[in-house]
Amino acid sequence: MSSSSVNHLSQPCIYGLSSYAERKSRFMKWLSKLFKGGSSSRGITSGHQPQFLGDENMVWRAPVRSLDDRSRANKEKEELDRAIALSLAEDLKRPQGYRWRSDHDEDLGSSLHGNLNSPYPPYAPREYYPRSYTICGGCNREIGTGNYLGCMGTFFHPDCFRCHACGSPITEFEFSLSGGYSYHKSCFKELAHPKCEVCDQFIPTNGAGLIEYRCHPFWSQKYCPSHEYDKTPRCCSCERLESRSARYISLGDGRSLCLECMESAIMDTGDCQPLYHAIRDYYEGMNMRIDQQIPMLLVERQALNEAIEGEKQGFHHMPETRGLCLSEEQTVTSILRRPRFGGHSLVGMTRQPQKLTRKCEVTAILVLYGLPRLLTGAILAHELMHAWLRLKGYRNLSPQVEEGICQVLSHLWLESEVMPEFRNMPSTSAASSSSSSTWSSSKKGAKSRIESKLGEFFMHQIANDASPAYGEGFRAANAAVKKYGLRRTLDHIRENRSFPE
Repeated sequence: MSSSSVNHLSQPCIYGLSSYAERKSRFMKWLSKLFKGGSSSRGITSGHQPQFLGDENMVWRAPVRSLDDRSRANKEKEELDRAIALSLAEDLKRPQGYRWRSDHDEDLGSSLHGNLNSPYPPYAPREYYPRSYTICGGCNREIGTGNYLGCMGTFFHPDCFRCHACGSPITEFEFSLSGGYSYHKSCFKELAHPKCEVCDQFIPTNGAGLIEYRCHPFWSQKYCPSHEYDKTPRCCSCERLESRSARYISLGDGRSLCLECMESAIMDTGDCQPLYHAIRDYYEGMNMRIDQQIPMLLVERQALNEAIEGEKQGFHHMPETRGLCLSEEQTVTSILRRPRFGGHSLVGMTRQPQKLTRKCEVTAILVLYGLPRLLTGAILAHELMHAWLRLKGYRNLSPQVEEGICQVLSHLWLESEVMPEFRNMPSTSAASSSSSSTWSSSKKGAKSRIESKLGEFFMHQIANDASPAYGEGFRAANAAVKKYGLRRTLDHIRENRSFPE
């Protein structure tokens, strides 16, 4: 956070009165010294109104002087002027703009100098006297008699110098100034210093004194760097870190799921069948019908990893694979019945081992259980594209080409689900006219704002993947599909095992 527009000021004001009583006492001593015994020898001339000094009724009238007396009086007048100036200068030694004043000070100077028929002494700075400075910068009213605070070139009643955030008077030793407004330091920190969205504490500064934090590129979740390695749970679907105010659900296989993703999570194989058949219909709507009945199972992480180890071919997304198009015969343990919620974990899960026999180029499609509907559908669309390529005789494709075109189908399906304007996609111009009805067949009622946002995030993940096969492959395949259409791109891949330029 840049500090160029923020000032943290020390000693912005000094509370307490200027010593009016002390200065008046000094003036009285000077007057006593100058005029001791003078009134009896020279007498007092009538016709002048008395002048009152402060709160005491002390009268002094101008005497009738001879020429010598006038010369002596001029000298005494200069000494008195100098005494007043020195007294005022002592008060002005305080930092410029940070002092309390009393209107009695101005009245005292005006009274003495007006009586002596003289302008302000040349020894006192002129800025001490202007009356316009006594307009309060807070309420815009005249301050009048009493104390007021001078700060940053403006004057305030004590109760009018307030924090722009909380509205309370600023009385602390230090305050912050930003954008022309004053703040309590604590209020400004609450306002401007970023807070961790995980631990709800102010993000600490690093060794260089800078505020350093991590921020999710899609969700903009800000958090302390320490949470990346302090075992704070991260949602396996949306990647957001668990906050102290919202506990995640443990899926029992090392994964955690946030409550927003849990709302649409698919928990067992039976629950997933309608979505699976809807995506097969989506393929058929684009003239990419899959005739073979390929089993689809929802599995735990351990079962999926064991299946990957038994698979002889295929390229898998690291650090974690979420789906698999199986080609070998294996026995896989699937989720038969969804678990129940038990506090912040799932209990009562029913598992079933299943022997998968190979009847075609594809044995089965496996997907991790417990993921939101849109993410599960995106994985199914990706794995069904692997199945379609194998069943249609696409051989010896590089990981970048095969994974790239599979990611394009996954992204297209998400677009059709999340963004209605993409349902009539120009990139699938070869699709039949009946496709508009089948593309929407996978809808499961109106989507909530949260589910739509998750769909946008899954599309963001595909588009910004950094891996060579999945990320660069998708971007190359997507560019070809946008330029030539899906059918011509697939024909070029069959003939050349590459994307058209």
